[in-house]
This record gives sequence, C-alpha cells and structure tokens, in this order.
Amino acid sequence: MSFSRDISSPARSRHAIPPSGTKPAPACTLVIFGARGDLTKRLLIPALYNLAGSSLLDADFRVLGVDRVPGTAADWRDGLAATMQDFTKDPDGEFYTPTIDQDAWTWVADRLDYVQADFADLGQMRALAERVKGNAVFYLAVPSRFFGPLVEMLGQAGLVTQQEGTFRRVVIEKPFGSDLATARALNRQVLGVLDEQQVYRIDHFLGKETVQNILAMRFGNLIFEPLWRSDYIDHVQITAAETIGVEQRGAFYEPTGALRDMVPNHLFQLFAMVAMEPPASFSAETVRTAKEQLFESVRPVRPEDAVRGQYRAGTVEGRPVVAYRAAPGVAPDSVTETYVALKLHVDNWRWSGVPFYLRTGKSLGGRRTEVVVQFKKPPVAIFRGTATDSLPPNRMILNVQPAQGLTIEMAAKHPGPAMDLAGVQVKFRYEDAFELQPNVGYETLLYDCLTGDATLFQRADNIDAAWAAVDPVLQSWGQGAEGLEFYDAGATGPAGADALLARYGRAWYPLDGS
Repeated sequence: MSFSRDISSPARSRHAIPPSGTKPAPACTLVIFGARGDLTKRLLIPALYNLAGSSLLDADFRVLGVDRVPGTAADWRDGLAATMQDFTKDPDGEFYTPTIDQDAWTWVADRLDYVQADFADLGQMRALAERVKGNAVFYLAVPSRFFGPLVEMLGQAGLVTQQEGTFRRVVIEKPFGSDLATARALNRQVLGVLDEQQVYRIDHFLGKETVQNILAMRFGNLIFEPLWRSDYIDHVQITAAETIGVEQRGAFYEPTGALRDMVPNHLFQLFAMVAMEPPASFSAETVRTAKEQLFESVRPVRPEDAVRGQYRAGTVEGRPVVAYRAAPGVAPDSVTETYVALKLHVDNWRWSGVPFYLRTGKSLGGRRTEVVVQFKKPPVAIFRGTATDSLPPNRMILNVQPAQGLTIEMAAKHPGPAMDLAGVQVKFRYEDAFELQPNVGYETLLYDCLTGDATLFQRADNIDAAWAAVDPVLQSWGQGAEGLEFYDAGATGPAGADALLARYGRAWYPLDGS
C-alpha cells in the first residue's frame, strides 16, 4: 500500500491558530550549533513543532543540526522524535501534551538534516558554508565559553556575510558574560564580526505570554498608568522562586550562582517591563531604548543592599533534599549562592523613592515567578471610630508562573452593621479567558528571529547597563564566604532577606500567595 502527501506547508492542527494577518516566517535555514544538546531537543525542536502546527513556517524552511558527536540525520531525527513522545507521558510536566500531531511532526522531521563538524576547524566551517545558502539564522546552543570563538569562526568562514536581499542572523543564549568586564569583552568580540542588527541575544523569559502581557496590561489599559508612579506605589517586589535544587547541574552552577544566572537577565527583564517609560511605539529600537534609559537610571547596588544564601539539607514538597554542598560537582566548602535578594533604586521622576526588591533562589518552599506592586495605604481618618483601625495595602500581582494572569488585592466591607473592612482578591487567569496551547516558551522568540523582529531581544547597551547595576555586589562577594547565609531547603530563604525589607517596615509577599 502506498500513499503520497503534500509537505509544502504544515497542515492545520489543534495548535494555536495565528492571529489574522500573521504571516509565515520567510524561507530560511536554521543552523543549530549544539544540535545534540538538551536545549535543542527539549525546547528548540518542540517550539518549531508548535510553529509548524500553527502554519508559521515557510515551505522552504530547513533545520541543519551541527555537533561534534558522530551520527546521521536519521538517528538525530529518531532521538528527537523520542523526546517529543516524552512530552505525552508526564501529565504534571511543564510542557505536557496528550498527543503528538503526526502531520506537524512529520512536516518538521522531513526538514531536519545533520552534519558532524567541529566549529573550531576552519576547513569544516567553510565546508558548512557550502551547504547553507540564502537566508540563515545561526543558533548558538552551546556553552557560553564558545560564544565569542564561534562567532569569530562564522565570520572567518564567510557564513554571516549578508548578500543583497538575504539575511544572516546569530542567536546567542545566556549567560552573556559573567560580570561587567566579561560582558563588555564579549560584546566587543561579537560586534567585531556582526552588525548589532544581526545579533539576537535571547532570554527565554521574554517568550512567556504572561511576561509580554505586562506591557499589554500597562499600556493597553488607561486605568493603570495614572497610578504607575511614586505618588501611589510604596514598593515593588520581583520574585523568581524555584522548588528544585541544583540537581545534576553542579558543575555549571558552581562558577555561576544565583545572581549571575538570574538577575541581570531574567529578573531585569521583568523589572524593565514593569518600570520602563511608555515607548512611542512597539518597534524594536524604541522598546529597547526605553529599557536602556531605565537601566541607566538604576543606582549601582550597594553590597549592604544585597543578601546571598545557600541551601542546606531539608524537605521540599515532602521530598528530602541534600545540601547544595553535597550535590554532584559542588565543592564541599562552596561559597556559591543559591539565593540572592537585592534592593534597587531608580533615579528618575517616576520611581524616585520607590524601592524595587528582587529575589530568586533554589530549593525554596514555593515555586512562583511574579511581580508584586504594593500601593501606599490610604489615610484612615474617614474610618476613625470604626472597627477598622488600619487598612490592608492594595496590591497588584502580575502572575507569570505557575499561575498565569493578574491578581488585585483590595479592601471591601465585611457584611454586617459595623464598618469592618476585609481584604479580597480579584483574579484574571489566562486559562479562564483563553484556550491555552502547548508551549515551551521559545515559539515567539524563534518566530521573531526568523522574521527579524528584535523587540524581545537585548541590545548591547542593555546588557552592559544591567551588569553595571549588579557589578559592585559581584566584586564585593568575590570568592569569600563573608556574608553568606544558610537556609533550610523548603524554607523561604535566609533571614537576611527578610531583614532587608523589615528594616523599612515591609515584608515579602508570601511564596504560598497567602
């Protein structure tokens, strides 16, 4: 029995239907360096599968995987197919999907090719150039130490030279540098080969719908903008708390730590969405310039306004967790922080006097990424003589994960004859308003790379300014243990993080949301 099928365009499937007017990305070859790595198989390929199911890839789209590991295109495809099936086996998994759409997967699989190559070998890279014609995007899914050398090799091999009517772009993952000096050095190295318009410094946090919704919420609703300033806001908290520990990633995490891993990228991007001035438009350069103006207004963080912690053994969600120092690849006397809390000051008219508190950590008692905007308390004179002698603060919580949406905390009168106020919540949840589709967080970012929209990607000056804000803390900590606090796995963090807010009469929003 034989059959034929048309692979010229992806079949419509149960995937998200693109908004009216959204066109497929132009024909292009996506070259993935590090094709055998975890990032490729668990994030990039599933994202391409979802884009294919939404008919957002051109019929002439191709993927060329490049890695040092010997193998064929067929066995690479088989391994990727097995990983895709893994998504159907864990209903509690972050990217669970009950079934794989075979039409969409076959469409992607038919466009996958693989070549074994060492990017440090100029001859092999020049041979690769013979296989890549027309438009191309080079994705550097490799360890960060290879970013600069690989970009230089792309230049020497002629792979990033743009001909008239074609584009050549390079996607660089985080971490982009390990401090201000190394970030600046890497930018010089990259921009010695590429134009800024060719560089896409990616932060997968910005691929999340709920992160992008912060801009939509702020600038698409006039009711918020008049309140979005120091006259009404007491302080802002930005949290990225994880229940997982370092697990098997100790060798990576040891030289990195929580601050380098999360703050100048993920948390600063959330900070930018919340605090940037309204851009004149949503064009890439306008938005990135607004971010740059904000970052330049951030006062460099003083070491006394920073807290670092490391988790000890404990229990997280009912499971025992060994101490960070006992994890594979971690030194028994390690001073690497698994938790960091910072206080930021923004020196501009909108935010003068409003502190921004940032915290992130591993093996904590709750998993949540959110922004809590706490407003100043109203005067209580009108309620004098009633049962209400103080009013709860109003809060707006921008829920990124695992809850996705918006929560507003406000006061309402408790039923009864007395004027007694109680705190209530008003909630918007994405799953209640929209039909959510399987998503790994890279779909929008990959589509934007292919279409040339750099709005959600960091510019060189954005990178420099973010590192400049936290560099005094990094230099102060160095390799010493001074100031390192310990917290039990399953706790909310070290005591110093609570003291950072308590000295001003404030407290962290609970990790359980209560």
